Amino acid sequence: MRNLKFVLLLIGAAAAIAGTNDQKKLKPWEEWSKKDAEAILNDSPWGQTQTETDLSEMFFRPQADPNVAPHAANANRDQQGATNQATAVKYRIRFLSAKPVREAFARIIILDHPDSRAQLTANLNDFVNRKFDEWIAVAVTFESRDQRFLNAAAQAFDSAVAATLKNKTYLQRADGKRIFLEIYQAPSPDGLGAKFIFRRLVDERPFLNLESKEVRFVSEVSKNITLNMRFKVADMVYGEQLEY
Repeated sequence: MRNLKFVLLLIGAAAAIAGTNDQKKLKPWEEWSKKDAEAILNDSPWGQTQTETDLSEMFFRPQADPNVAPHAANANRDQQGATNQATAVKYRIRFLSAKPVREAFARIIILDHPDSRAQLTANLNDFVNRKFDEWIAVAVTFESRDQRFLNAAAQAFDSAVAATLKNKTYLQRADGKRIFLEIYQAPSPDGLGAKFIFRRLVDERPFLNLESKEVRFVSEVSKNITLNMRFKVADMVYGEQLEY
C-alpha cells in the first residue's frame, strides 16, 4: 500500500503540472540500469547538477570563543567545531516535462521495488506518457552530507512562494528572450523536488525549437541560493522529438 500511495502521489504531481544522435541510440527505458537512469537525471541534456561548495568548514575550530557572539548561521558550527573538510550542496536541476526524465524517475522506482514491478509499471505509464502541451516544468532536488546545509536548503525551498520568485526565476534562450515563472510548487512527498512551471507557448509558438541553441534556467530561491544552469537545446532530442 505504501508503494501504491507513493506512485499515486507521483502521478498526481505530474497531473497538477500538466492540466544528439547518441541520445537517439538510448535503449528502451524499461531496460535501463539504475546507473543509466541516474545519468539521465543528473548528467544529461535534460538533467544537470549544480554544486555549491562551502570551504569554511575546512578550518578546524575546537571550540567557540566565549567572548565572541556567533552569527546565527554559524552558531551551530561554532559550538561543535568545524568538520575540517569542504562541504558541498548538490542541486539537481531537471526538465520534468521532458519524457526521458520521467522515464528515469519511473525506472528507479521500479528497480527499487522489484517485487511490485508489474503493478508499478502499469501505474507509472500515465506519469511517463503524460503530455506537456502547455507547460514547461523544471524540478529541483538537493542533497548534502551535512545535515545543517540540507536543512537550510529545505527551509529555503519550503518557504519560497511564486509571488516572490516570479521576477527572479526564468528560462532564457540564447537570443536573450525570457519567460518568467508562472507557478511554483514546494517539495512534496512525491520525491520529484520543487517544481518551477513556465508557459510553453510564447506568442502562440513553442518557446524552444532546434534553432534556440541553448536554454538557461535561473532562479534566486533565497539570498543564499541562486540556481543557474545551461542546457544545449540541440542535445535535447529524444526519439526524434525535442523534449524539454
